Formats: sequence, structure tokens, C-alpha cells
Amino acid sequence: MFYDYAKIFVKGGDGGNGMVAFRREKYIAQGGPAGGDGGRGGSVIFQADEGQRTLVDFRFKKHFKADRGENGGTKNMYGQDGEDLLVKVPVGTIVKNEETNEIVADLIKHGQSTVIAKGGRGGRGNSRFASSVNRAPDVAENGEPGAESWLILELRLLADVGLTGFPNVGKSTIIAHVSAAKPKIADYHFTTIDPNLGVVRLEEGKSFVLVDIPGLVEGASEGLGLGHRFLRHVERTRLLLHVLDIAGSEGRDPLEDFQLINRELEKYNPVLKDRKQIIVANKMDITGAEDNLERLKKALAGDYEIYPVSAVTGSGLEALMYRAGQLLDEIPFMPETVTTEVYKVTKAVDEVPYVVSFEEGVWVVSGPDIARLLRRTDTTNDAAVKRLLMILRKIGVDKALRDQGAKDGDSVRIGELEFDFMD
Repeated sequence: MFYDYAKIFVKGGDGGNGMVAFRREKYIAQGGPAGGDGGRGGSVIFQADEGQRTLVDFRFKKHFKADRGENGGTKNMYGQDGEDLLVKVPVGTIVKNEETNEIVADLIKHGQSTVIAKGGRGGRGNSRFASSVNRAPDVAENGEPGAESWLILELRLLADVGLTGFPNVGKSTIIAHVSAAKPKIADYHFTTIDPNLGVVRLEEGKSFVLVDIPGLVEGASEGLGLGHRFLRHVERTRLLLHVLDIAGSEGRDPLEDFQLINRELEKYNPVLKDRKQIIVANKMDITGAEDNLERLKKALAGDYEIYPVSAVTGSGLEALMYRAGQLLDEIPFMPETVTTEVYKVTKAVDEVPYVVSFEEGVWVVSGPDIARLLRRTDTTNDAAVKRLLMILRKIGVDKALRDQGAKDGDSVRIGELEFDFMD
């Protein structure tokens, strides 16, 4: 089965902790600090691979975590960096942040890669904190945790030509006739529930990829009938072959069908209304097709090329495929980005380092800078906690508490630490 959607969890490896150690070697008096730094955590990296065709692998494995960095060692030995985790995805995969719906990556070329979850930085060992006034520091840093998030993966097929139209108009029969694709074909709606790809070979050295996009219905742009799942495969095709049941064999008007499908395409993404289209008037072998073809030509021949064909007999398909090949030579290889979705953009903003608030009789200090300091502090080490409090004083937390009205003896909570405020 073709899988073009998956939800997964990714986490970069945590950084290794720094080491508290001292030189204890014979004949070396007062050897000094010798604790090494922790290693960097591995990152989760996605890479586009032509060998991957669907997202089926992500149906069975949903959690991807890179290795953590090793802790620092004695004798100033660095911890080993965690190994990066390389995850291969099909070409055409879009990676979204599940919480914000922002697009994190759009992998459209074989070999293209991007870091999805960065590993945490390793903590510094105590030898890093030696100074002229503190020659034997007994404090080291914890490693930072790796980035983590839930992601949505969507596969949008990269094909040159897309077959679109209502269910049961003959798209699967056409792709089966002109390529080696073997789609399931039967005379009932939604025989095709997954896109089918086929390669159309015109002559030596010239071919193109054709995708049979499952039948759309009215309201597809609002998600009806798996509409969004089908429509996203239209976005990256350079040319559309709009297949109509020109005989009206199911009591439908082919001209109304054409207009309705185009409205759904435009509602889903306004850029698609300008995508080059050829009208494929299928089922010419059925009685009544000629009359409808004349009506269609009168209404649309000035704006669109119309090719009468019969998918069952193969009549007209060769000329249609050669014309599609000619148009592809005129259309840029990759269409400009047409998605209307939000891409993740990193902006330089003035970030408030911390916030002081009063909650249920306790002063609470919180904020991104505070959280980073806490993550890197070994709260079981008295020297590390003392260093943390000195840093908080330097960045003005004591003054901010006083300005807000904190008095000696008041309780102050920073993360999981709670202590009495002393001026």
C-alpha cells in the first residue's frame, strides 16, 4: 500500500556531562583540576533518497533518537560525541512541526539533507573553570538536552505530468496503457485510492513521469473525500492532463465536471489555476461522445488544447503523450514553490532573559536564559548551585526581586530549587 503521511517523534542526543576530577599523580603536588568536557549529542538528520518510494517505514517505527554524548573523563579527556542518526525519506517529503504546522524542511532533490533535531552541547569539565583566584574548582556543567519534537511527514510526489479528474473517468486505464504501471482497474468509484506512478517512454533518451492522481470530488479543497491527501500531489506536477468522461456515461455533464474540478484546484491553491492543462476527452468509443465533444470545443477550444481519446482502445493516446512531451520541453523543470503553507523562519528578536512573578506566596523566576542555566547546573553539587546563584546576581535577578517587592526571608523558586531570599 502507498503511504504518503506519517507522524513521528524525533530527539537529538543529550550532551554528555562535564567531569569533576583532579590530578593525583606521584611526584606532582597540587596537580590541579583535570575534569574533561562532555561530548556533543548526535543530531537527527533527514536525507532525501530516490530509493525510498513511500513513508511505509514510518508506520512501524515512530520514534527516532540520536545517541547522547559521553561524559567527560579524568586527565582532561573529552567525552566522545554522540553519533548522528541519518533517516532516509522519499524525495518530495515535506517535514512539518506538528504543534505549529510550520514547514521545517522540503526535501526535493536526491541526497539533500537537513538537521531536524540538533544534539545538545556537552557540559564543561572543572578544568574549564580554573582561574587565578580559584585554582581548584569543584564544579562542572551538565550537558544540554537535545532538541525534540513531534513531526508530520507528507510525501508530495515529484512527477512531470498529473492525470486529474473525477472518479471513474479512465485515468487508471490511461496510465496502464501508456506506461508499465499496473494500477487496480474496475468499473466502480474510487478503485484507485493511492497515486500510481508510471514512466512514459516517447523515444530513445526521452521520457517523463506520469502520476495518476485519485479521483477528486466536490469539496475536495475542504478535505472531503480525502481531498487534501490527493490534492497535494498535484502541486508539483508541471503539466495537468484533465481527463473527462466525454460520453457522460454516468449521467454527468463533462463541461460542468471540468469547471468544478478547476474550482477545487484553485480553492486548494490559487497558483494551480495557472498550471498548464490539456483536456483529455476520454471514452470516445461510447455513443453520445461526439455531441459532447462539440459542446466542449465550442466552450473551451480557444483556451485549451483538447485531445479526444479512448483509453480502452488506445486511440489518440500516442498523440497525447507526444504533445505532453513537447510541452514539458517548454515548461521549467521544477515549478516555483506553490505551497501556501507557512515555512519556518528564524528571526532575530529581543528575548526577555527572565520574568519575575509572585505565585501563591512564592517569588518565581523563569525564562529561557534561566532554563538554560538550570539545565547546565548539577543541582546536587553545592559548588555548582553557588555558582548558579552568583550568575543570577550578575544578570540582575536579585535587583529585579527587590524592585518587585521581595524581602529578606521570602521564598524564591527557580525551576525545582526553592530557597530563602537574602539581600
